[in-house]
Amino acid sequence: MTDLQFLEQIIERKSEKILDANDRIWEYAELAYHETKSAALLCGILEEEGFSVKTGCAGIPTCFTGTFSYGTGKPVMGILGEYDALASLSQTAAFPEKAPLIPGGPGHGCGHSCLGTGALAAALAVKEYLEAYKKDGTVIYFGCPAEEGAGAKQFMARAGMFNDVDFVYTWHPATENSVEANHSNAIMGANFIFDGVTAHAGGCPYLGRSALDAAELMNVGCNYLREHMIPEARLHYAYIDAGGTAPNVVPDHAVIRYEVRSPWVAQVKDLFRRVVNVARGAALMTETEMKYELSMAFTEYLPNNALAEIGDACLKEVGAPKWDEDDYALARKFLNTYNAQTIENIKNNIIEIYGEERLSEILERPLDSEIHPFDPAKLKQTAGSTDVGDVGYAAPTLNFQIATACIGNVGHTWQMTAQSCSPIAHKGLLTAAKVIALSCVRTMDQPEVIERAKAEVRKRNGGRYTCPLPDEVPPLETY
Repeated sequence: MTDLQFLEQIIERKSEKILDANDRIWEYAELAYHETKSAALLCGILEEEGFSVKTGCAGIPTCFTGTFSYGTGKPVMGILGEYDALASLSQTAAFPEKAPLIPGGPGHGCGHSCLGTGALAAALAVKEYLEAYKKDGTVIYFGCPAEEGAGAKQFMARAGMFNDVDFVYTWHPATENSVEANHSNAIMGANFIFDGVTAHAGGCPYLGRSALDAAELMNVGCNYLREHMIPEARLHYAYIDAGGTAPNVVPDHAVIRYEVRSPWVAQVKDLFRRVVNVARGAALMTETEMKYELSMAFTEYLPNNALAEIGDACLKEVGAPKWDEDDYALARKFLNTYNAQTIENIKNNIIEIYGEERLSEILERPLDSEIHPFDPAKLKQTAGSTDVGDVGYAAPTLNFQIATACIGNVGHTWQMTAQSCSPIAHKGLLTAAKVIALSCVRTMDQPEVIERAKAEVRKRNGGRYTCPLPDEVPPLETY
């Protein structure tokens, strides 16, 4: 029996438990830092399967590890799992029409129910492999909450949780099957708090100092700043507290949240400094007081090329999920829920990836049934951000993308929520489990690859991980 056959056998044997866990976590749909039931379910399965579980890691109640060691315990393999949902994306499972289960309720619109359970299946398979073949090694499942919030992995890395880990694999639900060849943006976010003076807006407005005016002037300044930042950078904002609902009262308090993105942490910190200066100027103009509270920051993600060589080969060996005609029909229904403009954009992306001659074929059968090779020379800069990047600056890390949704699917939508609890996602997450497990098994027997992977990290981080947040900033519930 080959390594892959053994791992596939274990994953198939445990698939009922894993798919049930996915569907239950999907139903829980718990938001960042509130993933109590989801974390408990995953911890329970790990304990049942012989893992030693530690909870409350890095000062976060829903952060945990599940560890299994055999023999010398070396090398140490990490597998990352996530399980948080998104606000306002409730949707009926596998149903290709908008139909929220709870209007305005949360839903797994990024597929993290699949991510956490697929990663769990991989950890269980690697544990069985170590026992069956009497292999020295340790496998650690890292339960990582709040990726959609202020994050957890940067706090986990800051706490030293990855210091002794030799390599880390993870994955993300996607529309294609590949080693992720993206360079994600670093990000930094903060709440800007303005305080002024109340007054009667009609009788004596001249005695008031409007905190809301300050927040709005900050927006004006940031809009002018957009012209003078690099094209890859992004500024996002949301009003957290607009100062009340009474127009005849000059508001003395307002809070606005800003997030700043750029390809590199150093660029993010510089752009954030400029945003702070804009906020100071807004406070000066309105004679209000301003303070800000850092709430989150992620380091940019880059794939580890040494691990990518193994991961790419393992992905090709496992192959794409095995779709059937029912899967294609369901995917086609979801694809057709998008508006005309989005469909045109999807068609252009299909042509770019698959070629114009295959456009009709892909639209008819819109599930990725092939493996897209990894090419380190063709990394794409992406505007999104993830705290997986912080793990990659602490230990060698690689992320896979495995199809769990129709080609062209837009993330953070009700369509993604619906597909995350469907036969399409079930097949995708079990495929991801096989790819991660095989990659761990292949990497653990190649110390020279592990050393090359570590050398990449040392070159990238200068010898040690540096958290983009100051030590005094704790995990904050900002979403």
